[in-house]
Amino acid sequence: MSIRVERDKETGVAVVTLDRAEKHNAITLEMARELSAVWRGFRYEDEVRAIVVTGAGGRAFCTGIDRAAVGNVPQPSSPYTIDDPLLAIGPKANDLWKPVVAAVEGMACGGAFYLLGESEFLVAGEGAAFFDPHTTYGMVSAFETVHMAQRMPYGEIARMALMGSAERISARRAYETGLVSELTPPGGALAAACEAAAVIAGHPTEAVQGTVRALWSVKEAARAQALAHAPHLVALGNLPPERQAELFGRRAGGHRLR
Repeated sequence: MSIRVERDKETGVAVVTLDRAEKHNAITLEMARELSAVWRGFRYEDEVRAIVVTGAGGRAFCTGIDRAAVGNVPQPSSPYTIDDPLLAIGPKANDLWKPVVAAVEGMACGGAFYLLGESEFLVAGEGAAFFDPHTTYGMVSAFETVHMAQRMPYGEIARMALMGSAERISARRAYETGLVSELTPPGGALAAACEAAAVIAGHPTEAVQGTVRALWSVKEAARAQALAHAPHLVALGNLPPERQAELFGRRAGGHRLR
């Protein structure tokens, strides 16, 4: 199993860990299915009142979908639909309205934003870095940017998406622009996120979940409308898979941290 779940009955907090550190916690198709099942399962666990999601190893929170898995996802020929295995890896996509706090250490990029975008807030270690490599490799960043546009100023998300792998947003910059709500020393994000989650879990759960739902209702209409356009933009704008693989094989040389 590449998804590890630990429950603390005393605090009511569960920690969901992407446990594939040797691959920077890149998500396989099996992991995507596991994550969806975990979120849906939490709906029936009344003793779990708040959740922290993190990545193992400290080098990365998550680097999106495993490139080896991409070729195993057949796509329909219609430009009006797309099969994206990451669409259902987030808690809100699985109708879970218990609060989720993300604890980020190391890299968070690409498909990681499906999880970060559906978390209530982010806690990050000072060594964390956020970036979106899609355009570098001939792919449209649509779903990812829609998720993160709800959290970041337009100029910040536009710059990150358009610069691709050439630039990374430091944890400090992410904190300054509001993406990250708390900055910790390296390695301290998980403990700080669990501490915040424990406070939340100590409040009456009906009020907490109602507040989460109310907050999401503010932006849900715009988000749903934007996501409806994403499949067409991806189908029309992505380079053919073989061309993407060629660009990915070259890898980007350097990057600057901002």
